[in-house]
Amino acid sequence: MMTFWWFFKNELGLRFRHSGDIVQPLFFFVLLSSLFPLSLPASKHDLLQVIAPAVIWLTAVLAILLSLDTIFKSDYQDGTLEQLIVSDQSLIAVISAKVMAHWVMSGLLISLLSPIVAYALAMTDVQIMALLLSLLVGTLSICLIGAFGSALTLAASQSGVLIALLVLPLYIPVLIFGAGLVADATSLASVTGPIYMLVAIFVLALTFIPLAISMVFRHVLD
Repeated sequence: MMTFWWFFKNELGLRFRHSGDIVQPLFFFVLLSSLFPLSLPASKHDLLQVIAPAVIWLTAVLAILLSLDTIFKSDYQDGTLEQLIVSDQSLIAVISAKVMAHWVMSGLLISLLSPIVAYALAMTDVQIMALLLSLLVGTLSICLIGAFGSALTLAASQSGVLIALLVLPLYIPVLIFGAGLVADATSLASVTGPIYMLVAIFVLALTFIPLAISMVFRHVLD
């Protein structure tokens, strides 16, 4: 845990120094979400309310995708990963700290910004609360899965599109249950099922993905 917290705080400090990497996904999220109401006629107000949760979820995923290749790329290029592998530090703890720091600077900020965008898309208060809950849990899995794709493409010169091709199919369950949670809340149905599934996906991702990433690092650097 000491290793985790040290690298977590260090990673947050490094990301604050590169504020452009933080602002870019947030700006992309707000801009892309704002285009949908402009593309619909005023008579389709009810349709906008129905599709708004899916729109916000999809734009959140795309915004997080923009910054996935920055999680490990600099550490790979300057030799930090090699030093971590040969050191006595827990590589899994280091990986987990870097992914959680990335989530704080992307998934968490996007989740906290989503209610503002949701009001612009005519969502109700119940929908907004359900959306916020689903994004807070779901973006954790999104960042973990994306980190695995980032690790697989470390040696690629143009990794952005390749990461998207690798991880987008794996995002489908999170998108289904995330948008489904908002739909259930809209119809006043029980939301425990989608919440349990989102939490289960996160627990599985947190259990296996850092280990898988550490194995990928050892293979790539060997």
